[in-house]
Amino acid sequence: MNVKDGYFYSKEHEWVKIEGNKAKAGISDYAQHKLGDITYVDLPVAGKAVKQFEVLTGIESVKAASDIYSPMTGKVVVVNSKLENAPELVNKSPYEEGWIVEMEISNLSETSNLMNAAAYKTFLSGLEE
Repeated sequence: MNVKDGYFYSKEHEWVKIEGNKAKAGISDYAQHKLGDITYVDLPVAGKAVKQFEVLTGIESVKAASDIYSPMTGKVVVVNSKLENAPELVNKSPYEEGWIVEMEISNLSETSNLMNAAAYKTFLSGLEE
């Protein structure tokens, strides 16, 4: 599984990449792999306020419909509109082209509730046993 350094991960397999007070978020390579072919991403509206670990939006695949939880507290400022017509970008490129939202984050210290890449790799290895 592809785990990227410089990203933070939740136990629900969302990732966040923080730059200043902005952050891009999506689902991890592990999550997209487990879901199978993504058929629909329910993009939230820009301006939506979310708290860490609250439902941000939903995603559908050939296997299941799943909630996506917000990795950080903040406000959605941009959604990846490419996913409207090409939800498979989440499968092909979960970290680069398949990001779901860009957020303005409220509290950088919330990263302490998330895992860095090394911790997430360890977490994933425990799931595969």
